[in-house]
Amino acid sequence: MPETAARPRIGFVGTGLIGTPMVERLLESGLSVSVWNRTIDKATPLVAFGATLAESPRALAQSCDVVCLCLTNTTAVHEVVFGQHGIDAVMRRGQLLIDLSSIAPDTTRDMAERLDSACGARWIDAPVSGGLPLARAGKLIVFAGGEADDIARAAPVFEALSQRVTHMGGHGAGQLAKSCNQMIVACNLVTIAEMLAFASKSGIDATRLPGALAGGFADSLPLQIFGPRMAAGVDTPRIGGLGTFRKDIDQVVRLAGECGAYAPMATRASEVMLEASRTASIGADPDVSRIVTLFLTRATAGGSV
Repeated sequence: MPETAARPRIGFVGTGLIGTPMVERLLESGLSVSVWNRTIDKATPLVAFGATLAESPRALAQSCDVVCLCLTNTTAVHEVVFGQHGIDAVMRRGQLLIDLSSIAPDTTRDMAERLDSACGARWIDAPVSGGLPLARAGKLIVFAGGEADDIARAAPVFEALSQRVTHMGGHGAGQLAKSCNQMIVACNLVTIAEMLAFASKSGIDATRLPGALAGGFADSLPLQIFGPRMAAGVDTPRIGGLGTFRKDIDQVVRLAGECGAYAPMATRASEVMLEASRTASIGADPDVSRIVTLFLTRATAGGSV
């Protein structure tokens, strides 16, 4: 990379719910950051924090040493990198692409090979865990896939964003590790919603349970972050989209089927989240806290989910 390894110029595509605090952390760490987002209004506020607004993904890639992506799904990542105006046309040999999105591991492997063959740029799949609170604190967990030397060169980015980076293996291995993470998280969220609805119907104060369970075997970050919101019927501000969790757990079910893994809990969580997204009082992509409504409603009707 043209710049020293200690102070690379960063380009960041995707300034949504998680991407925005990531950019703020990079800027707070003293790094130069250019940003671009399909919906420009989501990127312009970052200029006040010191970011430069790029006119296009290609312009961004040309002006930086490291390109970071934080996009909604596999299709969005493919479009930015290899689409009609893809950055593959302007990326350079040795330039790093760090994909912080949660996308398909098999497609990740294909895209990494294609980018390397096209221009010699290096791909790191680096999906994260920890949600909005840890993104704001720069304490995310990173699952990295790719070459060890490339991951080492990405240290200035990872040091700003995370508390730990685990090299899981070659391209796609980071995405597979994130799928494992999402199996636990999605099943946990569904169980938390079911538990709180059960508590409410049983006659105890469900709002007291996250605190009561804190520190015990049943405790978890999802319980402490989403549990109070579910119990109190609060789903704003939006901190984790139902659509995002659905996308991830649906992918787990697909991958499990392809490799012959038995995944009944993940399959059930996928079914529950699909039913929630089709429930008019919940909606397709609200804050995931709203799935508790499904359990409260079905329980009221005397049915089971």
